[in-house]
Amino acid sequence: MTRLPGRLQWVVFAAGAGATSAEICASRLLAPYFGSSTVVWANVIGLVLAALSLGYWLGGRIADRHPYPHVLGAIVVTGGALLAVVPFAAQPLLDLTVRGLDNVSAGAVVGSFVGSLVLFAPPVVLLGIAAPFAIRLAVTDVTVAGAVAGRLYALATVGSILGVFVPAIVTIELVGTQRTLVGTAVFVSLCGSLLLRRRWLAAPVALAAVLAVPAGVVKDVPGLLYEKESQYQFVQVVQHGSERDLYLNEGIAKHSEWRPGTVLTGDEWDMFLTVPPLLGRKVRRVAILGNAGGTTARAYGVFYPSARIEGVELDPDVTAAARRYLGLGRIRRLHVVTADARPFLRRTHARFDAILIDAYRQPYVPFYLATQQFFRLVRARLRPGGVVALNVATVAGDHRLAEHVASTLRTVFPQVLTWQALKLNQLVLGFDRPVSQARLREAVTRTPERIRVLTQLLAAHAQPAAPSSEPWTDDRAPVEWVTDRMILEYAARGANLHERLLPTAP
Repeated sequence: MTRLPGRLQWVVFAAGAGATSAEICASRLLAPYFGSSTVVWANVIGLVLAALSLGYWLGGRIADRHPYPHVLGAIVVTGGALLAVVPFAAQPLLDLTVRGLDNVSAGAVVGSFVGSLVLFAPPVVLLGIAAPFAIRLAVTDVTVAGAVAGRLYALATVGSILGVFVPAIVTIELVGTQRTLVGTAVFVSLCGSLLLRRRWLAAPVALAAVLAVPAGVVKDVPGLLYEKESQYQFVQVVQHGSERDLYLNEGIAKHSEWRPGTVLTGDEWDMFLTVPPLLGRKVRRVAILGNAGGTTARAYGVFYPSARIEGVELDPDVTAAARRYLGLGRIRRLHVVTADARPFLRRTHARFDAILIDAYRQPYVPFYLATQQFFRLVRARLRPGGVVALNVATVAGDHRLAEHVASTLRTVFPQVLTWQALKLNQLVLGFDRPVSQARLREAVTRTPERIRVLTQLLAAHAQPAAPSSEPWTDDRAPVEWVTDRMILEYAARGANLHERLLPTAP
């Protein structure tokens, strides 16, 4: 069997690791600007695969014309250097890409595509050249060409596997995305320099020095109090005057809000305050799926102090930021559970008077929280007479997403009401037994006086939802497809509207 040169094996291994490490880091760099939806991931994965394909094609052609180890070494070192540039070029480029789009979420598709193309395609193309080039150098006898190609591609794949798991599990959490990319660049350049003269070792040494550069902020904004790349997403807390806001990923929508001296916000969190009066009894136990910074829980602690609240939040770093900056630790009778919403409901044996669902990453609903199977689980965790309430995103004049969610919910619950509380938010309510107009009117009288206007608006404007003939299921729930169509059509109309629910009150 032909013995492969050790240096050549290291080059192929490093190129495979570098390409997939770039792919993982790409999602992290793009998330603060465009979110981490399926569409963004599709752009990243698709462009990386396209860049690798181009690299394979170029690698074969270049290797046939210039079959010299130093040529391959120079290409790989250059690819490593371009990887090191990415985290420093990302902020100005992505800021430019999203400029003018922060009022709507329309930039995710095009913006993430452009960002991936400009930042990551060039180094990945160069790294893709390595495998076919190495095969050309290693094959000296055509009778073993297949064995040589198989061994080198297997080695590249092992590198690719490590390039996925090491950043995702270890380095991004430990040292951040910037240093993960630079560290990858150092490793790739070091392996590439093995095919070159000793003076080329200066390249990985110089790149290693970049590791000392402070990471700084990922997406600079005025009033920044806190910023972290968590295991799940990008987290920021920003101060605007006396108000503090929690932003996740794209930084377009506020996911929680804190104001000194008041629990009312005038935004979507207030509409959940209409749920307890609908029960016809004192609320005892509530689950909030998507607790985030605790804005809803904070208001419940004031207006419904009898309620014991299970605040379910997937990301412990969000909870930690909320405890530090948003007063989460001072909320009465709140127990924060670190878990994903659906597994939490599956595991718990508790029964709730109300389940509030606000676990959506703007503007997308996680598909597994909008299906028949999920809603059946929700109903099983409600006490008799209980209510489920969902905050679903809409755009001006287009409620397709909310309509799909409501009509699917109606296939599980005997009555579903919808209330377009804001131009961009609809409250969808599911009841395990029919609720009459008289009961809605009675709910107004049971509402605390300071927020009675909310229940009055709900009673006046709630609309019944019909069951869907094609409900969303775990097998098929085209959430991203529906949402992206809404967003793109909304952007085409040039809409930039946001209506407040209730004036902020002390």
